[in-house]
Amino acid sequence: MNKYAEQVLTKIKDRNATIAVIGLGYVGLPLAIVFAEAGHRVIGIDLDVRKVEQLNNCASYIEDIASDRLRPLVTEGRLRATTDSAVLQHCDAVSICVPTPLRKTGDPDISYIVNAADEIARYVHSGMLIVLESTTYPGTTTEVILPKLKENSAKLEVGQDFFLCFSPERVDPGRTDWTTINTPKVMGGVTPDCLAVGRALYQSAIKQVVPVSSTEAAEMVKLLENTFRAVNIGLVNEVLLMCDKLGLDAWEVIEAAATKPFGFMKFTPGPGLGGHCIPIDPLYLSWKLRTLNYTARFIELASEVNTAMPHYWVQKVQDCLNDVGKAVKGSRILVLGVAYKKDVSDVRESPAIDIIHLLQAKGALISYHDPYVPELHYEGLDLRSVKNLASALQVADCTLIVTNHTHYDWRQVQDDARMIVDTRHVIGEND
Repeated sequence: MNKYAEQVLTKIKDRNATIAVIGLGYVGLPLAIVFAEAGHRVIGIDLDVRKVEQLNNCASYIEDIASDRLRPLVTEGRLRATTDSAVLQHCDAVSICVPTPLRKTGDPDISYIVNAADEIARYVHSGMLIVLESTTYPGTTTEVILPKLKENSAKLEVGQDFFLCFSPERVDPGRTDWTTINTPKVMGGVTPDCLAVGRALYQSAIKQVVPVSSTEAAEMVKLLENTFRAVNIGLVNEVLLMCDKLGLDAWEVIEAAATKPFGFMKFTPGPGLGGHCIPIDPLYLSWKLRTLNYTARFIELASEVNTAMPHYWVQKVQDCLNDVGKAVKGSRILVLGVAYKKDVSDVRESPAIDIIHLLQAKGALISYHDPYVPELHYEGLDLRSVKNLASALQVADCTLIVTNHTHYDWRQVQDDARMIVDTRHVIGEND
């Protein structure tokens, strides 16, 4: 192992490393905190001035992180935030935790990764470790990040002078059992020394690091994880559609199947996929394979089924209203929950957004309630959560349950609502 690797390993061992985290969202902020709690000095970098100010004022903007947890780290100088990437010149390591959305065309948008790589390339120096955590297609670390670093640092050699790894984030917002510190962390390095340095840093703050042979393997691990979920959710959503055609109760079938102690893993149907990972990440893999003249058939079919679910539930609303002699046009429809999953405020890719748009296109009068989303300004929507839920339930022609927040008293919802369409089967569970 060369002298630069030994130097950074010594700093990590002595808890004397300065670590930058680029992107202070659901992934970056928890990671910055566990590094700081492990004794390192951490600098968070984000373009959002409000996030930077809030963090430096010990105020958390993420449900999973209590402000009280931030306070000692900030006041003791172990954690601070800035918008100035020039701090990278003084950092021993940097983790990239920026978003990787899809373009409207369905192609990967890695512009945030490219911008982060450009900034790091300006300040990369001997002994620096760079770890990409943002989910992306296999090859991004070596095909995008590495060339960027070499452009401005031709004299520096990867694995000798600086170290480059990929370690996919595994954050599940709202969970308290599996968090950043105890969820095993996969790590792949461009070279063996890269892996050794990256593994040492993350092992200093996270309980288990799982090494793999390359950055490409680590990138593929993340895509497999989320493709597995997307495909199985697509399967169970199609089971719902098939049971509907056959006059069967899909949830009864699923619950009975789940009693098998081996060979079956329970997934449940719903309004569609949401969030920043599962609806998007498999399509990164599908896109990559198309460049190699291969069609990822399971991914394409699962995406087709999952993205059609909002249409299915809108049709259910229309059918239920027709049964009582009402048209969708002019009907008052209350949507319960607009976040993509229960007990979070994140509305990215939420199926509720598509459902609302579809109902509005049919002339429905939409209102919504969500204890985590007081205002909804997203993809052309400009709505505010109703304040009096009981009154809203009583006046709505139909209540559509989209997100099963634990905040709700489902028995009371059932008592107050005139008509319910339940995409999550929470009413059935509480009968």
